[in-house]
Amino acid sequence: MELFNRFEGFQMDVLKEVGNIGAGNAATALSQLLNRPIDMGVPTVQMLPFEEVAEKVGGDERIVVTVFLRVEGEAPGNLFFMMAPEAAKMLLNRLAGFDLKEGLAFTEMEQSALSEIGNILAGSYLSSLADFTKLSMYPTVPGLAIDMAGAILSYGLLQFGEMGDDALLIDTSFFEGEDQVEGQFFLIPDPPSFAKIFESLGVPLDHD
Repeated sequence: MELFNRFEGFQMDVLKEVGNIGAGNAATALSQLLNRPIDMGVPTVQMLPFEEVAEKVGGDERIVVTVFLRVEGEAPGNLFFMMAPEAAKMLLNRLAGFDLKEGLAFTEMEQSALSEIGNILAGSYLSSLADFTKLSMYPTVPGLAIDMAGAILSYGLLQFGEMGDDALLIDTSFFEGEDQVEGQFFLIPDPPSFAKIFESLGVPLDHD
């Protein structure tokens, strides 16, 4: 049985709280960066198999804007923050005041801003997870890719090595007035790391 199937109510409640606190920390950090109020919706949190990650963002061939990085520390793994290009452009427009332009092209400054936003989100959620698990986890310098979801995940496999079998998904939403921008945050711990995370949350690993 996959590890994610062993989560019960209490463990999922803990992960939801991780998402809530992470979203609050990210909103505060983004507000300080942009010097304006930023609201983030209550995120939805779930566990899913790695092979379903691309499906969650529209399929292997769906073009996505992705901030990706390696998580280091006591529970290493890989992290991806994925958004539709339209959502990424709206996020830049609403949060940072960039002009919206048609197409998939992003200027160097826009790419830098997206990387920084992704980095803030990653740091906020990882800090929240580390607080609950008492494990040290911190992000490396992020990279940015605009490509098909399947290609990005395959590149991640090549660059970072073997992926874990399971992923933690946090659906993130940003609000500006009545507008809403959504993105998906995937934490894919290395196989030994998931065992550490489960043990820290009190999940018995010998349960069938």
